[in-house]
Amino acid sequence: MTPTRRTVLLAGAGVGAAAALPPSVPANAASKAAAAPEEAAPEAAASKATARSEAADALQPYASYWYPDSLPSGTPGTGITWRSLKTWRAADDADLPFNAATVPLAARFTPTPPNTSARAGQARIQSLVSFGPTSGNPSQGSATADCYALTHWAYIDELVFWGGSAGEGLILAPNAPIVDAAHRHGVPVLGNVFLPPVAYGGQLQWTRELVQKDSSGHYPLAGQLVAVAAAYGFDGWFVNAETGGGNTALGTAMLGFLRELGSLAAVAGQRVTWYDAMTVNGTVSWQGALNTQNQAFFEAADDMFVDFRWTAGTLASSGRRAEQLGRSRHELWAGVDVEANGWNASVNWDAIVPANKAHVVSFGFYRPEWTRNHLPANRTPGEFHAADDRFWTGRSLDPSRPDGTDGWRAPAVSVADRSTVSSVPFASVFNTGHGLRWHENGEITSDAPWNHLGLQDRLPSRRWVVRAEGRRPTVSFDFADAWCGGSSVLVDGELDEPTTVELYATRLPIGVDTVVELTHRTDAGSVNVELAMATAKPSRAGATPPYTFLPVNSVHSRAVNAVNGWQTVTVPLTGMSGTLHTIAVRLTATEGPVRWRLGAIAVRTAPPAPPAAPTAPRITGATGGDLRFAWNPAPGDVRHHTLHRLLPDGTRRFLGGTCQHAYFVAGLRPEQGEQTTRFELRAVGELYTASDPVTVTHTW
Repeated sequence: MTPTRRTVLLAGAGVGAAAALPPSVPANAASKAAAAPEEAAPEAAASKATARSEAADALQPYASYWYPDSLPSGTPGTGITWRSLKTWRAADDADLPFNAATVPLAARFTPTPPNTSARAGQARIQSLVSFGPTSGNPSQGSATADCYALTHWAYIDELVFWGGSAGEGLILAPNAPIVDAAHRHGVPVLGNVFLPPVAYGGQLQWTRELVQKDSSGHYPLAGQLVAVAAAYGFDGWFVNAETGGGNTALGTAMLGFLRELGSLAAVAGQRVTWYDAMTVNGTVSWQGALNTQNQAFFEAADDMFVDFRWTAGTLASSGRRAEQLGRSRHELWAGVDVEANGWNASVNWDAIVPANKAHVVSFGFYRPEWTRNHLPANRTPGEFHAADDRFWTGRSLDPSRPDGTDGWRAPAVSVADRSTVSSVPFASVFNTGHGLRWHENGEITSDAPWNHLGLQDRLPSRRWVVRAEGRRPTVSFDFADAWCGGSSVLVDGELDEPTTVELYATRLPIGVDTVVELTHRTDAGSVNVELAMATAKPSRAGATPPYTFLPVNSVHSRAVNAVNGWQTVTVPLTGMSGTLHTIAVRLTATEGPVRWRLGAIAVRTAPPAPPAAPTAPRITGATGGDLRFAWNPAPGDVRHHTLHRLLPDGTRRFLGGTCQHAYFVAGLRPEQGEQTTRFELRAVGELYTASDPVTVTHTW
């Protein structure tokens, strides 16, 4: 396969659009406009290690990026900060509180697949995603709902924070919200080390600096990379060396560097992936295979991304070679380029995941954020999720019944999904990590659009398994209304027969006091709601779980015990014991068509208690209406924190939430006659109970 559709990541101001690259040039090379002279005096490089454009905002924190050591000559473009990884120290990193992920990597299990074609223990999926530009990528989300809010984590085994350019920086640390969301679903996240081709600004000296030894014979930047990942809370590095002009000595140095990086990473619980570009002789020659030219790099790393030039034959031989080395063939990711055409891409699926034989290797999606980018500029969150569901689930939009005529072999067709829902308490408000407004307990507390993936819930992984004899309703994340956060689950359709919508595959222990709480609302029609609970696994792949149905409300019940029509019902699991394997709802309409919303679900034993409040809230920086907040987290289980502004009329306005212990707010202004403004900070627990507020004031 020849990568003819990969495009340039913009290198800064002055580059107005992505330019198409020739087939031999990699996807994220910087444009020629960003190319810099090869040499830079050491003293000049040192003086520029913290150089910053005068126009850059001093308070807004951004995702971090570095050069290995020396910096380009000249002046960085507007909003670009040039930094040296060699001089980085966690203690000197003022933005670290905004960039350090806090959610640990969750353990995953593999439930019985919902169809007979998806397999466990074979092919895995790596996803290479550019969530934003290299520079100017906000640390903690932004004031728009238009973002790549990835939710199909159940099919992903490794996420690469893709990017880098010669004019901005080559080494990228992932945003904390992305890492927090991925970790909640059990997915490790890798930062990106990109050494671009010379034609697109690459300088061979950057490769040499990356692999330079110190006087003791060690590679100091290998230690720096491991230290960055540990401080920032992500899981390792994707190393992509594509700067040509090297020789065998450089290839030997790169191999030594990679071995030390892998060794240090393993001790720190991190991992390393190698990109098939540089060969052992130091030249850049994409192989599209595991062979003698790159085998030593594969052996030094945890896995390898096989360049797009693969064929059925090279993948077959690569898998055999991996096994001869005592490695799994599924530690090879065959590149699948979907940047330009998404599910219309031409892919020889049988070369990777044949339908009737064992999977050959794993595969890596290059730029699946196409599901957002191919939509028009006025796209909505709902349109994005519809496209994303189509990409990951397939044309049927139901992983329990794949469409055999669909030329796109979606992940749900071939790869078994995973789940992290294995302990109580468990709760979800079906928040996808972005929205058109913010809701709390059924009320709007901010009408501003937003995104922050760290606030994303553990979401239903099988979207959407619907079991019905009659018409199948439309099931989707909906952004018109929510119980908490920005979205709810909407079931919309005729429902001419009882319809079961599967929500979660779980391994939850059931005790004598276990209950399920459901917050829901009927917007149209009349519907009887039941919980569908299975305490045993399905008898085989593709089989329906052995449900027990528990009433949530009667067909005549329209009682409302919450605001805006939302109703919360607590259902004891009376008579049930053992392990809960599946959570679903069954809807039976008596008047239709039906529009029914699910706003929240929780499985718990004791009544929820609020977490302890954070302490020492403070404003650590202020420029006009731009404020940096910080606090000390309370002990115990805290899911995230929320920040509100108290308005003069006594109402509260939601400003944002984060899993970090610091937060930045931009563009605040005093209300008429307001001399000081008071802010309230709360800790939010796993069951969405909030602590007492602690306050901090700002004088205008």
